Amino acid sequence: MRQSGAVLSVKGVTKRFGGLVAVSNMSFDVAEHEMVGVIGPNGSGKTTMMNVISGALKPTAGRIALKGRKISGMAPQLIAREGVGRTFQLVRLLPGLNVIENVMAGAVYGHRRRWGREAEDFAHDMLDLVGLEAMSFAPISSLTYIDQKRVELARVLAGEPELLLLDEWLAGLNPSELETGIELIHALRNEGRTVILVEHVMDAIRSLCDRCVVIASGAKIAEGTPDEVLSDREVIRSYLGDDDA
Repeated sequence: MRQSGAVLSVKGVTKRFGGLVAVSNMSFDVAEHEMVGVIGPNGSGKTTMMNVISGALKPTAGRIALKGRKISGMAPQLIAREGVGRTFQLVRLLPGLNVIENVMAGAVYGHRRRWGREAEDFAHDMLDLVGLEAMSFAPISSLTYIDQKRVELARVLAGEPELLLLDEWLAGLNPSELETGIELIHALRNEGRTVILVEHVMDAIRSLCDRCVVIASGAKIAEGTPDEVLSDREVIRSYLGDDDA
């Protein structure tokens, strides 16, 4: 049903590291304006899947297409230009640049390339979107952890990606920061952005995601709405073990 109009189509993707199969025959689609959660126990292959989609890793087998155009096997900077933007579990900013300069880098090198004053104006807009406009000229070293995450998100958004990958963006936040972070992702959802959300915070998954893909030991074990997959016996077993299922 979603294949013809899919923004992202993952078909039979496998990633091996020697004899280890980190992702096995993975297939799913992401429709336009859809927020899809990718969940599973630690070590299940979620971040490997994000790395394969974004080009940090090349798939051993299978095909990934963005709006019908094959991107699997392309270099990560070319996939970013095609329209896939991502954040990382560990925030990656440019410490020698201030806040606005970091976000401008996303505008210059992202999917929609902007230059000069246009890039600066758009970077200010993205900082306003994430609630950091007042800190535009602050050094990166002065930021709290959640504000560093906000800058990274603003930088990705400045490239106007067709697909946004959020890899455990809420990880490491305290309860009040977590509430702020969920509200911010809600705002992205309300804008109609297309997002894959890798997350362990189940409250966020329930409130944010239209659909979930559940991975265990590198393979997809369930797919459906958050309520459907979180009540699935195999999903419960993969998280809690046989004794609790």
